[in-house]
Amino acid sequence: MSFKEINDLRKEGKLQEALEMATVELREEPHNIWTKRAASWVYYAYIKANCNPDSFHTFVDYLQKVRELDLDKDEAMLFDSCAWQVGSMVFSLLKENPVDHKKLDTIFDIIKYFHFTIPSDAYTFIYKAFHQGNTDWSRYLEFADWWGFENFGSNDFLMEEINRRKILSTAEKAYIAYSKKLLEGVPVEQNEHQRTIDKTRIDSFLPKLEKLTREYPDFVYPSYYMAKLLLVSGSEQDALSAFLPFAKIKRNEFWVWQLFTEIFSDDKEMKLACYCKALSLKTPEDYLVKLRQSFTELLVEIALHEEAKTEIDIIVTTREKNGWNIPNQIKYWKGQEWYNSAKPKDNNRQLYAKHIKRAEELLFRDIQEEIIVVEFVNNGKKILNFVKDKQRSGFFKYSGLIDKPKIGDLLYVRLDGSGEGGFYKAHTAEH
Repeated sequence: MSFKEINDLRKEGKLQEALEMATVELREEPHNIWTKRAASWVYYAYIKANCNPDSFHTFVDYLQKVRELDLDKDEAMLFDSCAWQVGSMVFSLLKENPVDHKKLDTIFDIIKYFHFTIPSDAYTFIYKAFHQGNTDWSRYLEFADWWGFENFGSNDFLMEEINRRKILSTAEKAYIAYSKKLLEGVPVEQNEHQRTIDKTRIDSFLPKLEKLTREYPDFVYPSYYMAKLLLVSGSEQDALSAFLPFAKIKRNEFWVWQLFTEIFSDDKEMKLACYCKALSLKTPEDYLVKLRQSFTELLVEIALHEEAKTEIDIIVTTREKNGWNIPNQIKYWKGQEWYNSAKPKDNNRQLYAKHIKRAEELLFRDIQEEIIVVEFVNNGKKILNFVKDKQRSGFFKYSGLIDKPKIGDLLYVRLDGSGEGGFYKAHTAEH
């Protein structure tokens, strides 16, 4: 009954005596499950007592002792109790400056053999802790693969609220972090400045990300990262399809249109339109310097030199105001004959306005275009009535879509809505 004595000593707070007895009993009967169970809770008491960065080595020693007991999944209560201590330790380690990521490695290499209850709050707590270090921890993807995103519980998909501010759910943050790490790539051996994209891992992750976007359509950002991953994997058409739902929601963010320029990297006219749309939005200039430089590169390529010089001057003004360096590319352009002979404009708003309509039409290319006939026009209210066929007719507001429609005009339109009461929302309309 020595295992009972070990438990009694532990409960009385006599941990050293309990530990000494457990050590002797394990040496004599290393496979006795009752002794192993009693010892495991003694080890847990030491883990809990040393759950702070100053006692890291003692904490890890007893965590390792739990592992060496080789307990099976029937001891989930013990492992789940350890999970809370592990999570607390990892959170504390990540608050240190600098963070010693090798300590995260050490803990992970031990607990990946534990049998936690899955899913459970304790198991999610482990994820949340290690997730805090995802940006700089080189083994984050390995950890996430081991943890398994399929193991999130239903509560993990709910938005959280901290200080009355709603934040993304744990699951959504997980998928975003994993996507970012995939896009970041891994350093090439012996050259940390060069990185390579793991397309095999991306191909394995994309179905999971697609499933998430399908089952949780209210999650906004996964669609964006799905498009980015599809792009680097070489599927521009799939990237566009994945990105459209997100783009419609975030259409007033300049970086949405910046991603469109990547999707249409081989289509100069569409790229031009998307850059124009991005720069037409109200955005602080400090955020736009890199976008403007990329846009300028396209303007130079298509010989719009006055417009290019206008963008360059805006970039230089912004950089000088902030005390930022002027990129070598800008310096090179400023030394070119075309720059010195071109007359800059006050701004390029006229250029933007000329092209943004084509960019905006991208958002609705998944809605089939159809031909209608204008039946009546109310110029005062900017509403027109139309006929599609014997089964379909209605009306919509044409303001901002088309100028001076007339009765009898044939229009190519993209309509949305069920036509309740005959009213439709027109996304695009042109002759």
